[in-house]
Amino acid sequence: MSPIRLRSTRLAGALLVALTLPIFAQSPPAGPAAPATPAADPAIAKDDPAVLPAEIEPRASRSLLLDIVQTTSGLFAVGERGNALTSSDGKTWTQLNLPTRSALTAIATADGELWAAGHDGVIVHSSDGGQTWNRQRVAPWSADSKEVTNGAPILDLLFTSAKDGYAVGAYSLMLVTHDAGATWTPKKVAFAAAPAAKAGAPKGDDWTMSSDQLALGDEADPHFNAIARTASGAMVIVGERGTFLRSTDAGETWAKAKFPYQGSMFGVLSWPDGGDHILAFGLRGNVYESNDLGNTWSKVETGGKTSLLGGQALANGGAILVGANGTVLTRKDGSSPFVASTFSNQAGDIPVLSGVQATGSGQYVLIGDKGADLYLPK
Repeated sequence: MSPIRLRSTRLAGALLVALTLPIFAQSPPAGPAAPATPAADPAIAKDDPAVLPAEIEPRASRSLLLDIVQTTSGLFAVGERGNALTSSDGKTWTQLNLPTRSALTAIATADGELWAAGHDGVIVHSSDGGQTWNRQRVAPWSADSKEVTNGAPILDLLFTSAKDGYAVGAYSLMLVTHDAGATWTPKKVAFAAAPAAKAGAPKGDDWTMSSDQLALGDEADPHFNAIARTASGAMVIVGERGTFLRSTDAGETWAKAKFPYQGSMFGVLSWPDGGDHILAFGLRGNVYESNDLGNTWSKVETGGKTSLLGGQALANGGAILVGANGTVLTRKDGSSPFVASTFSNQAGDIPVLSGVQATGSGQYVLIGDKGADLYLPK
């Protein structure tokens, strides 16, 4: 994988790929061959993983998976090494042929079409229900580039229609398309420069740092971890160090707003009939909810400190959230508290969970560093 310039202690959530050692398990035979894909930039080496086709792995359904979505064609999950899998029931998975070996961190759908994105700035697209894919974008790290987003991974995707899409990622990366991904245009979001660190070495033998010296300033280019659209048509982005952005003009302009927690949020949910109802979740089990697009927030108690990495909005304001240490939090509606449980798979392993998708039969597909598993709430 091409190198990515990462700041110390940054990029969690969708970058679980850097923190885990995947284990492969049994998967059914591969699907149909991938179609021809546009040639990569000639500056990109032909053997760069970003432009090599994914390898078919016999145990891909047990590999690290980072995002999941459901369409009329079935369930689709993506993860490390360009792995993409599909299933009709959440039990049996078939690996698909994708034109990249880069880790895929996000997958989105609109009007039956699919897009997946991830490391090396890769975006791939399927217009036939996930059977064949073509590579729309690739931008691995380059020694010639001085851009802060050089080689930055894409961490989330949102399509509001089959034509209009948004990709967000590390170092405030934002890409926009209005032609179904045929072209992706970078969009700058202005931030104030981070304040200079306070100077001053400890005096004498006292190496204890003061609270002022330990304080973290705002990042000039915080990671954008997740993006969502509300029922009113507004859009929101959450990210590291309490970053919260919102747009009420279809993404043309974005405004930074205050967020009550200064740690990173890894996901944000909205409800199709919920107006401007949103729920953000992330570091150390922190969950905050707003019914007015973030003008006011209320802290939601989860009863734990485990970081939450994925989730899905359910009917009537309900939600299911998942995270590290097999954590699963569910609430049946917007007025009920979250109920916590710990998931372990059939092998007795407790995975780091990165995503969840309801199947419609009362069960959920959980994905993470141990692959995909079915879960039935008690």
